[in-house]
Amino acid sequence: MRRREARNVVAREPVGPYTLLRLDRGSIEPGAPGQFFMLEAPGRLLPRPMSLCLAPPGELAFLIDAIGPGTRALCALEPGDRIHVFGPLGNGFRLDVERPLLVGGGIGVAPFPYLSEVLGGPPAVLGFRTAHHAEAAALVPNAEVVIEPTLVTELVDPSCDVLACGPEPMLEAVRALAPGAQLAWEAPMACGHGGCYGCVVEIDGVLQRLCIAGPVLNAHEHKELAA
Repeated sequence: MRRREARNVVAREPVGPYTLLRLDRGSIEPGAPGQFFMLEAPGRLLPRPMSLCLAPPGELAFLIDAIGPGTRALCALEPGDRIHVFGPLGNGFRLDVERPLLVGGGIGVAPFPYLSEVLGGPPAVLGFRTAHHAEAAALVPNAEVVIEPTLVTELVDPSCDVLACGPEPMLEAVRALAPGAQLAWEAPMACGHGGCYGCVVEIDGVLQRLCIAGPVLNAHEHKELAA
């Protein structure tokens, strides 16, 4: 159920260069792994889309990379601060898989702790720019880690049911290796519910709003990001 609520920040924890922001869940449901929430920091005009990272009892936790004003504002929140939360939104990963393999790159590992928990701890291969970034791999059980210049796709077994999230070049490489993969794509979003058309992608020749059709798409459905 989609709800917009004001929730309290419970804790803020560093995870390598990232921030794990823990919120009081209240009556908000965590949804399916791969779905996302719109988080609006106080004083910010637009919310930011964030995959749910962890869903411990009574909490929602998000792994955030402070790369712009909106994400920096989220990472600066202190325990007790209030934040508006809207979600869960979009379509998550299908869980009816026999041999799941999680494949992630950088901040794309954000939805994997929750996904791994739901799937019972499947193997994962995770790639990072530096060892500092790779500290986030500690959130994902059974993970094999590679650091650039090694590519995470070198460890992908295409016979597995691949569930991937990461930068576009990595997802395109995964799509070429495993045409049946489920890919969680990223795109700018301002609303999260199809009103702003800021997250349009091309699927089978048709422009689709990623917040409605995705963010998780089958590899064979995705053509290319729209200009």
